[in-house]
Amino acid sequence: MNLPARVAQNTLIQISGKVVSTILGLFSVALITRYLGQDGFGSYTTVITFLTFFAVMADLGLTLVTVQMISGVKDEENKILNNLFSLRLASALILLGLAPLIVIFSPYSAAVKFGVMITAVSFVFPALNQILIGFFQKKLIMDRDAISEVIGRLVLVFGIVLARKMGAGLNGILISTVLAAAVNFLLHYLFARRYAIIKLALDFSLWKKILSKSWPLAITIMLNLIYLRADTLILSLFRSPGEVGLYGAAYRVIDVLTTVPFMFAGLILPILTAAWLENNPAYFKTILQKSFDVMAILAVPLVIGAGFLAPSVMLFVAGHNFVESGLILQWLIFAVAAIFLGAMFSHAVIALDKQKKMIGFYIFTSVSSLIAYLIFIPRFSYFGAASVTIYSEVLIAVFSGYCVYKYSRFRPSIITFLKSLLSGAFMGVLLYFFAPTFDSTLIGLILTIIIASLFYFFCLYFFGGIKPEDLSAIFRRQKKVGGQIYESPDNF
Repeated sequence: MNLPARVAQNTLIQISGKVVSTILGLFSVALITRYLGQDGFGSYTTVITFLTFFAVMADLGLTLVTVQMISGVKDEENKILNNLFSLRLASALILLGLAPLIVIFSPYSAAVKFGVMITAVSFVFPALNQILIGFFQKKLIMDRDAISEVIGRLVLVFGIVLARKMGAGLNGILISTVLAAAVNFLLHYLFARRYAIIKLALDFSLWKKILSKSWPLAITIMLNLIYLRADTLILSLFRSPGEVGLYGAAYRVIDVLTTVPFMFAGLILPILTAAWLENNPAYFKTILQKSFDVMAILAVPLVIGAGFLAPSVMLFVAGHNFVESGLILQWLIFAVAAIFLGAMFSHAVIALDKQKKMIGFYIFTSVSSLIAYLIFIPRFSYFGAASVTIYSEVLIAVFSGYCVYKYSRFRPSIITFLKSLLSGAFMGVLLYFFAPTFDSTLIGLILTIIIASLFYFFCLYFFGGIKPEDLSAIFRRQKKVGGQIYESPDNF
């Protein structure tokens, strides 16, 4: 199979895998919420969020710097990869090892504290996966990641069903999470072994070089953590487990949706990096514009659709006890739109190697968001948390776009975005009359989503937001940078 065909096939497998993984992820949420209820799911959400803080701190910026470090250095690729892998393992063991110790002194319940101790190890596996995913991105074999993720999700669903049958409660669900993460990592590791020798490496001079490139990202990621996850953690300290459960259920849907822009940005990042490294700003801007258009096309129907369908979605995702989560989802979907539109800019900053320039912006966003969380969450509960989340995501998208403009002079055209808004308005009219009649059953909801989506894309095609040539395969043309072949779209 020639290279373009192979890459197109891999991309199709990845997209299909992500769709299946998304469905399985929502199904696992449905099982957990119905089994644990509001309070139990609130405890589950608190455990996961608490550990997420330590996992993100352990990242050290290595996830995003992996592609950059191994691009164009074929002779040293394996050495760099192994040192990145080893450094990631060391940081994960040290920082995640602190979580069970620190939680002992927290005001959380005994169930949450014990849950943290059980689940801490599960976060080591995705930490190592992230380095291997960076390697897959560089090799343009992200279909391996999709396959691994789907199998991991299947293990999680099976574990949840077994835990429910055995009456194992919250701890059974958390043990299933650990096993699923372990299987996911094992598959990533085995796939990576086909292309590189993965082993521990302790080249401290290289570690120093890696950290010199990653520390700006490490700081921004930790600042990200404040405005991305502090909402749930602060909510768990000021409000009841049931309220945390309602917010957590809506946020799980948000987490599923936001895999799309980051998956897409991960595919495009090597191409953006290659274009900038070979001093081809015109090509860089073309890629970025097309990527922005894709994100706009996807973001608009999500926001409008959630305005009509969010309560029904949460009813079928989490059950009758979580219908109120639909109102939260209607707020949080605006944060999703900001993530969709800003994801390409934040990745373009990495391609430009201007991560340090974003630190001041992240400090301002994190500090102002933290203050706002402490003011609004005690007063307005999850609606206060959602409002500040929207503020922070919009701000970061704007700051990232400004940074890209400053150093590349890229200014996005909003023509496709406006056409998407117009098409979305017509879709909204359809949903206004159509949704109340058909979204009361699961089949009806699915049909409503499908029909609304098809109508939206028909309108978008009619208004010229999608052109015939844009419907061709994404990856067609080869670009060669530093000895590495990258597949890039003809239409880009």
